[in-house]
Amino acid sequence: MKHHAWAALAGLIFIFGFFFNPAELSTNGQTAQPAYKDPSLPIEKRVDDLVSRMTLAEKVSQMMNAAPAVKRLDIPEYEWWNEALHGVARAGYATVFPQAIGLAATWDTDLMFQVADVISTEARAKHHEFLRNNQHARYQGLTFWSPNINIFRDPRWGRGQETYGEDPYLTSRLGVAFVKGLQGGDPRYLKLVATPKHYAVHSGPEPERHGFDARAAERDLRETYLPAFRATVVEGKAESVMCAYNRTNSEPCCTSKTLMTDILRKEWGFNGYVVSDCGAISDIWKGHHFANSEAEASALAVKAGTDLACGREYSSLLDAVKNGLISEAEIDVALKRLMTARFRLGMFDPAEMVAYARIPFSENDSLAHRALSLKAAHESIVLLKNDANTLPLKKKIKTIAVVGPNADAPEVLLGNYNGRPSKSVTPLAGIKNAVAADTKVLYALGATLTGETQIDEAVSVAKQADVVVMVLGISAALEGEEMKVDIEGFRGGDRTEIGLPKGQEALLKAVNATGKPVVLVLLNGSALAVNWANDHAPAILEAWYPGEEGGKAIADVLFGDYNPGGRLPVTFYKSVDQLPPFTDYSMQGRTYRYFNCEPLYPFGFGLSFTKFKYSNLKLSTNTIKAGENATIRAEVRNVGDLAGDEVVQLYVTDVAASVPVPIRSLAGVKRLFLEPGEKQSVSFTLTPRQMSIIDDQGRRVIEPGEFLLSVGGKQPGFNGRADAQTTDALSSRFLVTGKVTEIPERYPQITQISKTE
Repeated sequence: MKHHAWAALAGLIFIFGFFFNPAELSTNGQTAQPAYKDPSLPIEKRVDDLVSRMTLAEKVSQMMNAAPAVKRLDIPEYEWWNEALHGVARAGYATVFPQAIGLAATWDTDLMFQVADVISTEARAKHHEFLRNNQHARYQGLTFWSPNINIFRDPRWGRGQETYGEDPYLTSRLGVAFVKGLQGGDPRYLKLVATPKHYAVHSGPEPERHGFDARAAERDLRETYLPAFRATVVEGKAESVMCAYNRTNSEPCCTSKTLMTDILRKEWGFNGYVVSDCGAISDIWKGHHFANSEAEASALAVKAGTDLACGREYSSLLDAVKNGLISEAEIDVALKRLMTARFRLGMFDPAEMVAYARIPFSENDSLAHRALSLKAAHESIVLLKNDANTLPLKKKIKTIAVVGPNADAPEVLLGNYNGRPSKSVTPLAGIKNAVAADTKVLYALGATLTGETQIDEAVSVAKQADVVVMVLGISAALEGEEMKVDIEGFRGGDRTEIGLPKGQEALLKAVNATGKPVVLVLLNGSALAVNWANDHAPAILEAWYPGEEGGKAIADVLFGDYNPGGRLPVTFYKSVDQLPPFTDYSMQGRTYRYFNCEPLYPFGFGLSFTKFKYSNLKLSTNTIKAGENATIRAEVRNVGDLAGDEVVQLYVTDVAASVPVPIRSLAGVKRLFLEPGEKQSVSFTLTPRQMSIIDDQGRRVIEPGEFLLSVGGKQPGFNGRADAQTTDALSSRFLVTGKVTEIPERYPQITQISKTE
């Protein structure tokens, strides 16, 4: 064969080899599917194979929330942005549970798991129904930007309603339960992706968040702001985390080596993906002036570990690579984390392999789910005052007046980041459904949330009634995320005052002046300084934003069909004068752990229609060697005449600490149901970490010395109205012995604890 013929044949072989990979032949000579489509292979190998086939432009396109399809590789389009704080949000009808702060008021981790499990079931049902109709829009996916586990450090923050309150331990326990409920327990596939947010040290002020520097000392960082994130990552195995808008100690959170690399990935062993809050990448250079361009900001964020941008900023990564600001290999690292999540959700596998893909659409908005929403609303209600057993009311009362702007406002039930219920029950409707057939129910608005009053009409109906139920408070139209609210007492979604709006306060006083018994029901997402009501109204209920069945739950409590057992997950202060400046992120003077003044109602407060008594408080030992667990046991009995729930709370104080420490810290919680006369034993395990402090060198250590603990249905140490009279608490002391013992922060935990003098 002549030379040119051999050359032609070689060229054909080269061309054939370029387009045909023998490795993709099956044993019978047929073309095999690529590795990334083979469900029998490990996910890591499949992800590596898929990413290796993508162009740089294709890679970058998948790193923003609205990811287009890559048709040549059969990658479907996908929208990463979905919300589920207390139900599947913004995706049609769904079961709407109480707002997150209300769920926190249940102090019930088992209930929290059940709620999250229902949310994830409805999300799966919706997602696959959307796919069957070839829909891939926002709020139709499986990656959810919930829960919000920021610490509610100041009642002025408008987004505190989205959180689980002010305590790092309670937030951790509820957050872990919520994450596990969302993500499911299948060993192969995730049910959903949960995304604890906003990492980290984020809690207002809303109008300044795009350029704000939240300064937190190492001790506050480790003892207050980070524990819930650590718990949801280390224990909950959250697949995703959202980084915050603000700076933390001078570093924009989405580019922070301290937060993202040193703590999140190295200390806690996080190997999931990080998503930016929406527009936060732009804030890096426009708000924080930490970069000179969008391309530089995007490169810095990806290098730090922010894998997904909510927004379109990452389109500038093409220029960033071209200009040497970031390498394609670094982009690959981020993309592989994202694709791993999609593979773990079963998006590249046949539907018949994924059990969650077979959840029928009929599971959405079901009667069983509505019943769970009612249970959650029941458990969330906190009885703040009940003088002379004003509650429960008699159903056969002749005439009842219902007054207030929140009495018949369905939207107020829902809070923010909410779904849309197929039906809802307002307090007015709940009361009408609960009373006897011949009971007359009168209604008057009395005042609007924006400050207009109709007091004469309210007074008129009150005078005709035997009892008045006033449903007051605020709404998510006034407090929330970066809002434009031009009303006295509110600013940009936050509050500047924490009392009732002045028009409602005037309404309350006028109705009370009629001499008729007044029951005050509060609907709100944050603490209200109802000082006048506390002095004058005989009964007060805190009902939060209680979800679709909120009105029925409220009525059930008012008329004795449910005995309230909720507890406050936040301190109710008397006024903002008791608080440090809102922009000060030091914990000194904030929350029950560091607040030295008298609150209106303390964290953990809640009354009942029955009464509970504690006895037989016992410790496994009164002397504990540093680094060892301690077991605490006690008995609680319902000594009243009605069945009811009791929330057992364990608090611990390091009496002999060498550095500033909390007044006390919650270290255990259990919600129990007790029949009249019934007694139950409870036990808690106190871990070395719960006995530790952050020393002046920034180490987490246990020091020898005396500790004080209490077990009961409330915090110890309060008198008067701030002391819940329907329960009690027992106290004891123990000693930690040995040397100063360091507890490593790194994950996995090192079992052999190092010791220093």
